[in-house]
Amino acid sequence: MSNSSSMPQFLLLAVADRRELQLLHFWLFLAISLAALLANGLILSAVACDHHLHTPMGFFLLNLSLTDLGCICTTVPKTMHNSLWNTTTISYMGCAAQLFFFVFFISSEYFLLTIMCYDRYVAICKPLHYRTLLGSRACAHMAAAAWATGFLYSLLHTANTFSLPLCQGNALGQFFCEIPHILKLSCSHSGYRREIELLVLSVCLVFGCFIFIVFSYVQIFRAVLRIPSQQGRHKAFSTCLPHLAVVSIFVSTAIFSQLKPPSISSPSLDLALTVLYSVVPPVLNPLIYSLRNQELKDALRKIMDFI
Repeated sequence: MSNSSSMPQFLLLAVADRRELQLLHFWLFLAISLAALLANGLILSAVACDHHLHTPMGFFLLNLSLTDLGCICTTVPKTMHNSLWNTTTISYMGCAAQLFFFVFFISSEYFLLTIMCYDRYVAICKPLHYRTLLGSRACAHMAAAAWATGFLYSLLHTANTFSLPLCQGNALGQFFCEIPHILKLSCSHSGYRREIELLVLSVCLVFGCFIFIVFSYVQIFRAVLRIPSQQGRHKAFSTCLPHLAVVSIFVSTAIFSQLKPPSISSPSLDLALTVLYSVVPPVLNPLIYSLRNQELKDALRKIMDFI
C-alpha cells in the first residue's frame, strides 16, 4: 500500500469491545461535546455582546474559544459516530482533513496562549503602556499571526505525512488521526526523515514559546511581589491564574502524552492522555476563565437572565 488510491480508508482505535461500553462512550463524549459547545458559545456571546469585555484579553479569549470549538468538532463527532454504529473506519481524505484541522486548531491555541501571556505581562509589568502596546490593531495582527502560523504549521505536517508511502497496514492506534500513528505505517525512510526534521523544527518553535511563557511569568511574579498591598497582589495574581492554569493543563498533558517512557505506555493510558489534551481542555478553559473573571461572570449572568 503506497498511496491514497491503494489506501481507501484507515481503521481507528476502538475505545471499547463491548457494545454497552461503546454506547457509554458515545453518551459520555456527547455530554462532553455539548458542554464544550455550550460553555464556549456562552463565552463568545458574552465577549461579543458586553462592551466591558471589548478588551485585549476578551478579544484573545474569543479566539481561544474558537480554537476550542474547532478541536472538539474535529475529533469527537467521528469517534461518536463510530461508537454509535459499531465501526472503526475513516476514509483516507477524511483522515487527512481531520489531522489537518486538529493540528491547525491545537497549534493555533498554543500560539494564542503565548500571546495571552504577553497580554498579562504588559498589563502587570507595563500598565502605563498597555493601550499603546496592545491596541486593537496590534491585537488583530497578533491573533492573525497565531492563526496563520497554525495554518502553515498544519499544512506542512499534513502534506508531508500524507505524501509518505504506507505499507504497514491501515490500523491506527488512536481514536482519531494523529501524526505519530500514521508515521508508524510508513515504509519510506526519506519521508520519515523529512517528518523528523519538521518535528525538530516544531520542537524548537514550541520550546521557544514555552521559554517565552516561563520568562514572562518570572517577570510577572517579580512585579506582583513588589506590590505593597496584599489586596493589590491578590488582584494581580487573580488576573494571571486562569491563563496559568490553562497553559499548565495544556502543556503538561501534551508533553507527557508525546514523551512518556515506553515502559509505562499502554493503549488505555495513551487513550486517556489523548482525551486529556484534546477533548477535556475545550470544556475546562471556559470554566477556568469564567470562575476567575468578575466581568465575564457578570456578562454571563446577564445572558442567562435574558435567556
